[in-house]
Amino acid sequence: MIQTITRIPVANYSNLKARSGYSIKIADTEIALFKVTNGKIFALENHSPHPKGGVLSEGLVSGEYVFCPVYDWKISLVDGKVQAPDIGQVRTFKTEVIDNIVFINL
Repeated sequence: MIQTITRIPVANYSNLKARSGYSIKIADTEIALFKVTNGKIFALENHSPHPKGGVLSEGLVSGEYVFCPVYDWKISLVDGKVQAPDIGQVRTFKTEVIDNIVFINL
């Protein structure tokens, strides 16, 4: 079975501020987009895996981690894993920057 990847343009790279989260919606999927201080772009689902949730695009970014604004869970922007002692994971999305445009691959 061949899996089709859809590349979707979502932002201008130069308009994104480092250490800030941005909420975008693609179809029924809410995605948090982050630019970190080294210039890398990350995208993950925009809700904490905590049962009561939390909007990750509103969280504090430190290095390659975002902290849930409600429960302060530390979540890796690289792989979406919640750091110990908490447990859980959020879905991540591959990003690319081409000619100053940020794309998310779905």
